[in-house]
Amino acid sequence: MRRLPYTDPGRPDLRSPGRYLLWTGQRQWDSLAVGMAYGITWMVAQALVPAAIGRGLDQGVSAGDLSAAGKWSLVVLCLALVQAVAGVMRHRTAVSNWLQASFRAMQLLGRHSAEVGVAIRRRLPTGEVVSAATNDALYIGAIFDVTARLAGAVVSYVVVAVLLLSTSMELGLVVLVGVPLCVLALGPVLRPLQRRQHHQREISGRLTALGADTVAGLRVLRGIGGERAFLDRYRINSEELRQAGVRVAGLQATMDAAQVLLPGIFLVSVTWLGARLALQGELSTGSIVAFYGYAFFLVVPIRTAVEGADKLTRSLVGAKRIIGVLTTTPQISDPEDPSPVPPSGAVLADGRSGLVVTPGRLLGLVSADPDETALIAQRLGRLVDDAGVTLGGRPLRDLPLADVRRRILVSEAEPRLFTGRLRDELDAWDRAPGDPALLAGLSVAAADDVLDALPEGLDATVDEGGRGFSGGQRQRVALARTLLADPEILVLIEPTSSVDAHTEALVAQRLHEARHGVARHNGARRTTVLTSASPLVLDRCDEVAYVSDGRVVVKGTHRELLADARYRYTVTRGEDG
Repeated sequence: MRRLPYTDPGRPDLRSPGRYLLWTGQRQWDSLAVGMAYGITWMVAQALVPAAIGRGLDQGVSAGDLSAAGKWSLVVLCLALVQAVAGVMRHRTAVSNWLQASFRAMQLLGRHSAEVGVAIRRRLPTGEVVSAATNDALYIGAIFDVTARLAGAVVSYVVVAVLLLSTSMELGLVVLVGVPLCVLALGPVLRPLQRRQHHQREISGRLTALGADTVAGLRVLRGIGGERAFLDRYRINSEELRQAGVRVAGLQATMDAAQVLLPGIFLVSVTWLGARLALQGELSTGSIVAFYGYAFFLVVPIRTAVEGADKLTRSLVGAKRIIGVLTTTPQISDPEDPSPVPPSGAVLADGRSGLVVTPGRLLGLVSADPDETALIAQRLGRLVDDAGVTLGGRPLRDLPLADVRRRILVSEAEPRLFTGRLRDELDAWDRAPGDPALLAGLSVAAADDVLDALPEGLDATVDEGGRGFSGGQRQRVALARTLLADPEILVLIEPTSSVDAHTEALVAQRLHEARHGVARHNGARRTTVLTSASPLVLDRCDEVAYVSDGRVVVKGTHRELLADARYRYTVTRGEDG
């Protein structure tokens, strides 16, 4: 048994759904081979039972030889024991194969989503990504679950066909031709079923995304009275999904009926032929009994083949959707020929806006349009590609992305919190800085009250998205997490937008004390850039740059810039006049 999840799930072949399934199978070929061996042993043991019973009847009962009857009874017992042991191991291995393939798909989706970031949300609905990581990943595993039984079905079918041919050439040929025809008869159903399943899952993904967006904005919807509009929209989409499900169910019902009807027709045909041969005296008593045993047994391989075709269809649909997620490309990628990384303490500059960030200082960015300063902040951290941003005179886009992310950290206006212990939320890098460091980070972010309100303290569980916290508490916990990362250059977008004035002043003071002029372990001084229009925050900055129409038009301290009417109007929100 392999330990899950994988240390490295690998780099999949995404050229087609079939190639993806083949790649997945190659990653666990040894486990699949073991499962097939158990599956073959299990089903061949079943296939040989009618032969052993027939021999026992012919050589023992009909001939009056109790010794021969006892010997073949012992053979039947041994076959039953082999079947029982092999069946247990086959099932255990099949479940392992299913979990391995499903977990690999889930890990690939999780890793790729983390690497691509927000780009994946811009290309695909959230519900489609969630559906791929849950439903489709399980469908991928289903085809590997059935491989053990499918291998056993094929080999046991050949064994039974050989036994039948040795008994009756006519009967053997019927079996050899009839079974493949039963499987091929499913072809007209499989392709339409595959298309309808894919369409149903697309609608399901959109509906999941709509539900998630509605729940996330429920408070806003109630404020503007929009619940009815979204309810009607959700009802329409639900009805569309229901109708798609009905269309899938029609073909699925046909498939399920075929799994009973086709083997049944085949069984009746073979039974009639065998009975006719028995009446003609071409089969012995034991052969007749064995023949009926074969006829009933052959239902199992046929149904397994039909089930395998059904699961292959589902897996191909699931693989196609997973490939759709995994082929999403990130907005930002590494340069093909990266430049050498500048030394610590290098000057960060944005040529498009004319902003120059002096190392070791706390710089405030202000604009009448907050989107302008937010865009500059994103460019400084290379969250958007721009050739005009440089670090130490070298274009930021030419530097290795990992080094950029390590040295420059951007905290957006609405950072996300994740489910887990508060301790793990703050120590996202698993560096185990110790409780004193975590408490210090919370103190700088003025989040002491958040910790005091949690009976379990740092071991308290944070709900998904930090739903148990207010907007201001979420913002301060995220700020503490950012400060604990201790980057050389920290870029904060509206870090105090959700807190009251008293807390805002406290955060500004502690942030200045924690970051201003303090050297990091490598000797470089901490540099901080923040966007804000709050005079309480800007008054604690070493320097403030006022931005208009995307350009820095004036720089100085907060108090110096109050003489500029444009700046004064922006930070006082027009209250002075």
